Amino acid sequence: MIQINNLQKNFGEKKAVDIEQYTIEQGDMLGLVGNNGARKTTLFRLMLDLLQADKGSVTINDIDVCKSEDWKNFTGAFIDDGFLIDYLTPEEYFYFIGKMYGLKKEEVDERLVPFERFMSGEVMGQKKFIRNFSAGNKQKIGIISAMLHHLQLLILDEPFNFLDPSSQSVIKHLLKKYNEEHGATVIISSHNLNHTVNVCPRIVLLENGIIIRDIRNENNSAEKELEAYFNIGVEEEVAEEVTAEEVAAEPQETNSTPEA
Repeated sequence: MIQINNLQKNFGEKKAVDIEQYTIEQGDMLGLVGNNGARKTTLFRLMLDLLQADKGSVTINDIDVCKSEDWKNFTGAFIDDGFLIDYLTPEEYFYFIGKMYGLKKEEVDERLVPFERFMSGEVMGQKKFIRNFSAGNKQKIGIISAMLHHLQLLILDEPFNFLDPSSQSVIKHLLKKYNEEHGATVIISSHNLNHTVNVCPRIVLLENGIIIRDIRNENNSAEKELEAYFNIGVEEEVAEEVTAEEVAAEPQETNSTPEA
């Protein structure tokens, strides 16, 4: 469904993204993981034509995202609260988004029903603008709006951020169900390895804008490989700290001459 070819993005002299070739198939449920600075969000912004690449292309169903906007007809995404219209109430926002895709108010109401547990009674009927909601509830509103239309491609950046444990559990179930029921391609990024491993049968490890591993995750088999990768840096830092402490603790030689 998605083809990345020779994609490059630079910020000044620093190369932010450099992916020679990568394919995401229709129906894949893909987790994108990496440390801070791995450029996960940058890659998403390139895929959604929110950033202009310096070189290369991203095509979605053979549509170059930079040359046509037709891919938007089957793509739902939420990157951050900049996607929201914060002077609307959640109800107004959902109806507005629904209208863009030809849904009547009754149809929007029907599609919101499966999200009632996720909203926890804190989103609808609050009689306040989106800008006045907590970060967690803004996150919920954005995720729901991206999933509302049952589109064939769903892209979510850090969907577990700001959510309480119960909401994290619910959204994992909703994402799996969305993928299975609609045959949709679902791509999420996350710092939380446990959630990603639980949800995604395919996981991509990104480092400095480069895909260094493409892991098939069967029965959470990717967990050990990912933990080993992320623990390498931690173990090296701990070893360096221990060495520094040992050096500091050693008796220091002096060059002073004893008195006669």
